[in-house]
Amino acid sequence: MSDVETIAEAFSRTAARYDALVDDNPHLTRLRRKVYAHVSRHVEPGGRILELNAGTGIDAVALAQQGYIIHATDISPVMLGRARNKVEQFGLQGQVSVQNCSYEQLNQIENAPFDSVLSNFGGLNCIPDLSVVIEQLPLVLRLGGTVTWVLMPPICLWEMAEILRGKFRIAFRRFKRGAVRSHLEGLYFNVYYFSPPRTMKWFGTDYEMLELEGLSVITPTGQSKNLANQFPRIYSALAWLDDRLSRRPPWWGWGDFYILTMRYNPTQP
Repeated sequence: MSDVETIAEAFSRTAARYDALVDDNPHLTRLRRKVYAHVSRHVEPGGRILELNAGTGIDAVALAQQGYIIHATDISPVMLGRARNKVEQFGLQGQVSVQNCSYEQLNQIENAPFDSVLSNFGGLNCIPDLSVVIEQLPLVLRLGGTVTWVLMPPICLWEMAEILRGKFRIAFRRFKRGAVRSHLEGLYFNVYYFSPPRTMKWFGTDYEMLELEGLSVITPTGQSKNLANQFPRIYSALAWLDDRLSRRPPWWGWGDFYILTMRYNPTQP
């Protein structure tokens, strides 16, 4: 089984759990709102967005409800099945379309070009070189369009704090050069971590950086909801500090994720 097939199968197996993670999770809700804010600052409602790694359609539905037209893509058929169910449940068939397609095959994307290309919560961290995707963006992105990607950097302060509990592997796993072996639902595949400067270098001179923001710099990692639910005052204080540090260097590259928004503005016709 190839890595692509393994990833598709792993996320198909976890589709139900993925949706359950959203329930009663104010922390994850806060993170998603910050991503949507990036999108809304650069794409007017009614704009057309291509979503890579759309998963079960959580973001596609939320953005469609804000007035955007979404083409949601993923390689997991089970994830996409749940996405289609959400689209029907909320009556968004006219605003959300779904396609089984890899981000490494943008030449197969339907309905191009788009005003923006979105990828949320580290879906693109499953390949070693983002230029494979970036080189294909002109096939799906209009001139002046934007790219908003949420990626995992090599430094996560909250994970590093696991050293205090003796969990050395978790604390330093992002420091490893190259592939980091990860597992989900009993299946193993490679994950790669990219710093913001490295990612921006891949984009090259045809793109200009509009915004860069760390995500969960001081607050827990995205999968954690216990602190927000059990100790809301402590969580609110951390979130307040997080908001004030997340756009400053080097904090924008020290979170569980970072949000990078670039504009496609080629210097050569």
